[in-house]
Amino acid sequence: MPVPDEQIFPHATGAALSTVEAHKEPQELVFYAGWFCPYVQRSWICLEERGIPYQYKEVNPYKKEKHFLDINPKGLVPAVEYHGKALYESLVLCEFFEDAYPDHKPTILPGDAYIKAYARIWVDFASKSFLPAFMRLMQSQEQDKRDAARTELYEALRKFAAQVKGPYFLGEEFSLVDVAIVPWITRDYILAENRGYKREDVSAEWKRYADHVEQRESVVKTKSDKDKYAEIYGRYLRDEAQSEAAKAIRAGRVIP
Repeated sequence: MPVPDEQIFPHATGAALSTVEAHKEPQELVFYAGWFCPYVQRSWICLEERGIPYQYKEVNPYKKEKHFLDINPKGLVPAVEYHGKALYESLVLCEFFEDAYPDHKPTILPGDAYIKAYARIWVDFASKSFLPAFMRLMQSQEQDKRDAARTELYEALRKFAAQVKGPYFLGEEFSLVDVAIVPWITRDYILAENRGYKREDVSAEWKRYADHVEQRESVVKTKSDKDKYAEIYGRYLRDEAQSEAAKAIRAGRVIP
C-alpha cells in the first residue's frame, strides 16, 4: 500500500514556480527540495537572500530516487550536493551557505560574536519551543488538547515577540532568526482557519512582526499557491501525515 503523502502535487506553483524556473541550469550547488516543505523554505530563503547560484531539483521525500538516497541516506529534504558531496538539515545548510559563499551578500548571521551567539539561542528557541507547539495544535484531534497546544503556542510566541527589535528580530537586518520561523508564519493561516488561532490574540507585537516578515521578497519568492498546500496540510489536520515531523509529534518525541 503506498504512503498517502506520495500523491502530493508534483511541483511548485505561483511565485515559487518562477523561482524554480530561474534555477534549472547546472551549478556547483544542487539544491534538493520539496516545494511544500517549510524546512526546505528555510534554506531556500537563504539561497535567494544571498544570490547564491544553485540548481533546483524537486524531490518527493516519500518516493525517493536512487541517486538522492545514494548521496543522502537520511532521505530528507532539504539537501544539497556540493562538489559531489552531500549535506542536509535546514539550519545547517543556512550556515553552510554563509561559510561556503562568504562574498555573497547580505549575510544572514551578524558578524559580532555576541550577537551571533544570541541569534543562535533564538533560532534554537524557534525549533524547540515554537515549532512543536505549532505542530501539536495542527495535529491534535481532541478539543482539550487543541486548547492546551494553542496556549503553549501563544506563550512561546509572546516570549519571542517580546525580544523583537523591529522590524526584524535583530533590528533592521533580516537574519537567521527570522529565517528559522517565517515558513511557519506563512502557514499559520491553516491554524487560523481550523484551530482558532489569531495573530492578534498572541500580541500586537507578534502580529506586527509576523505581518512584516512574511512580505520579505525572498519569502514571497519561495511560496507556492495556497490551494496546493491544502491537500498536504489536510493530512496534518486529520493527524494522518507520515512525515518524520508528524510521526515525532504523534509519538511525543523531539522533531528530528
